[in-house]
Amino acid sequence: MQLTTPQAANILIVDDNLNNLKVLVGILSDSPYKIRRAVTGDIALQCITAAPPDLIMLDIILPDFSGYEICAKLKQDPETASIPIIFMSALSSNADKVKAFTVGGADYITKPFESTEVKARIRNQLQLRAAQAQVKLLTAELEKMRTVQISQSGNN
Repeated sequence: MQLTTPQAANILIVDDNLNNLKVLVGILSDSPYKIRRAVTGDIALQCITAAPPDLIMLDIILPDFSGYEICAKLKQDPETASIPIIFMSALSSNADKVKAFTVGGADYITKPFESTEVKARIRNQLQLRAAQAQVKLLTAELEKMRTVQISQSGNN
């Protein structure tokens, strides 16, 4: 997991509807985020493999794979498992939302988009990711210090 500040985050938006992509890019146009786009699941997976994003905004209904399938696949791979995924869909039933969380989604936004909600949910997930990366880094440092202490006490 790379340690990226939430302000410099790389976000991948996956939606086959070009109008939705345009709306989301417009909502985020005043943000410092680097925005990438994909219109199919296959393109999204290629983008993620080439350069894993800090956050993925993923439509559920895509022409080749469902967002659920993509999310499940990413969560099974240790290289991509920690990337937060915000599902976005016009599907608003509780069953759809529960399925999104069951396959590993971090959040769920219903369409049509409300800009302040989108920004708040993205900011929240990026802050959580940065905090998790910091905890992981500090844990590794503590473990290293513990190992040094044990080896030094064994030499005395």
